[in-house]
Amino acid sequence: MPLPTPPSKLGNLLPPDEYKAKAQPAAKSARKQAHEGEQLETADYGRTSVATPMTHAANTATTLRPVPASPAPAAAPAPARGRRSKQTAALLQTVPAARPEPSQPAEPAHPVVARAGKEAEAAVPAATTPTTRGTTKSRGRKTGEIEIRKLFVLDTNVLMHDPTCLFRFEEHDVYLPMMTLEELDNHKKGMSEVARNARQVSRTLDALVANAGEMSEGISLARLGSREASGRLYFQTRLTHIEPVEGLPQGKADNQILGVVRALQRDRADHQVVLVSKDINMRIKAHALGLPAEDYFNDQVLEDKDLLFSGIRALPQDFWTKHAKGMESWQDTKTGTTYYRVTGPLCASMLVNEFVYLEPQNGEPAFHALVRELNGKTALLQTLRDYGHHKNNVWGITARNREQNFALNLLMNPEIDFVTLLGQAGTGKTLVALAAGLAQVLDDKRYNEIIVTRATVPVGEDIGFLPGTEEEKMQPWMGAFDDNLEVLQKTDDAAGEWGRAATQELIRSRLKIKSMNFMRGRTFVDKYLIIDEAQNLTPKQMKTLVTRAGPGTKIICLGNIAQIDTPYLTEGSSGLTYVVDRFKGWAHSGHVTLARGERSRLADYASEIL
Repeated sequence: MPLPTPPSKLGNLLPPDEYKAKAQPAAKSARKQAHEGEQLETADYGRTSVATPMTHAANTATTLRPVPASPAPAAAPAPARGRRSKQTAALLQTVPAARPEPSQPAEPAHPVVARAGKEAEAAVPAATTPTTRGTTKSRGRKTGEIEIRKLFVLDTNVLMHDPTCLFRFEEHDVYLPMMTLEELDNHKKGMSEVARNARQVSRTLDALVANAGEMSEGISLARLGSREASGRLYFQTRLTHIEPVEGLPQGKADNQILGVVRALQRDRADHQVVLVSKDINMRIKAHALGLPAEDYFNDQVLEDKDLLFSGIRALPQDFWTKHAKGMESWQDTKTGTTYYRVTGPLCASMLVNEFVYLEPQNGEPAFHALVRELNGKTALLQTLRDYGHHKNNVWGITARNREQNFALNLLMNPEIDFVTLLGQAGTGKTLVALAAGLAQVLDDKRYNEIIVTRATVPVGEDIGFLPGTEEEKMQPWMGAFDDNLEVLQKTDDAAGEWGRAATQELIRSRLKIKSMNFMRGRTFVDKYLIIDEAQNLTPKQMKTLVTRAGPGTKIICLGNIAQIDTPYLTEGSSGLTYVVDRFKGWAHSGHVTLARGERSRLADYASEIL
């Protein structure tokens, strides 16, 4: 009679809890209990880990005792029960003195299913080879759970980029080399934004070091009332013991800072020393020398521009099928707007003032709507006004594509106070913003005047000083607005030449061009403010401009993050990217990314092939 097939896993014979209870000896020394307790700790991980102590027990020469029958294995099939009683009873025994001989060869590693929060090496005996995490298993687990404290060495350009960067590193410590302070002192003179930031950093450092005590012990960054920073600020108090970097000129400040970082990495073993710099070449040199270096990421909204919020969401074709249950709809008789209150899984991921659309299918019309309200998985959708139709033209301009229609709905909505428009060259950002402004200033009398400003960052070499008044100095920078004004003035063909001249004079009387250098301290009331080339602004400059808005003011930011001309400014750290991410979901702001170029067939073809 053939024997039944043995079970594939020994862990199937007894439950882990019962095995652990039976495997406890009556009396043991404290050292043995600690050693065997660590091995039995993995018994509750699963069936795979149960086999580890069993195999070890089977390889010992100690006499094994029989195990009394338990009610749990009685539920197994009869052949497996008979097989267990003869072959595996010994394997399920505890071993009073189970310790491997020194000359015994190493056992093969057994797979262990680790639970979250525990080390996988818990199933390895305590007499393992010491690792970098600690000589004992318990010490290794403790150091693995506690994150190593970092010491960030700041380059000068980080301080001049963000004057408050000292308080942006949370619980970690900050280190300032002496050369960083020297460079900071060299840039404090002048009226530029860099000089202003350098002076602000100097004032912050002066407030921190006042009555700080011993400088070598570090200064608490929480002294000035910061809730974010809990680390300490260290200065370079010793100018010796800094070995120069071989092969690099010693007179350059960047190379001296690299020498400080390498010395700190040697002397401060309790910290993970990291260089923080906005200079790409300095970070490359640090990596070449084996020194960890990072960019300043605090003001960077995202690392990939493709992840930037577009303001537009395409609905799946089965949207109404999954969201039609309990749907409510009604129509506003004054405006002709239709509202839909829908509930479904997709509503939870929507944002307020986000545009949604459904492509036409099977002869059905396209569905374009704006998310007005959100409450959990319930969303209120509002249909849009079709500015692509000639009867709804804005100052003679009609929307040529879906994105322009979305943008005009935001620009003409009096409940929207802040609008951001992103797009490549030729997508119509400036034209639709200016047309909406003229219609609301001259026709609707909603705003008093249009104020236009932009960042005066040249693409090529600076042309020097410009003569004239503030508006005359800004005139060369406003060529894009002059071109769009000519387009808008030609739309009224019936007015004739005299009528167009009068219209041009009227527009000039309501259109003001201002410089950003004189914006601080001002408050604009009932104004339509257009900020062009906003991608060249830092987050701090953007905050300065947006906070100028008074009651009844609307701000429109235009830009293309692929055309940034400001040094040390990237797509992720641009002020335009910053406000798009921070304002999304606010009930009085909206954003649209324009995708299709509408300038001309020549410009469209050139953008594709060049």
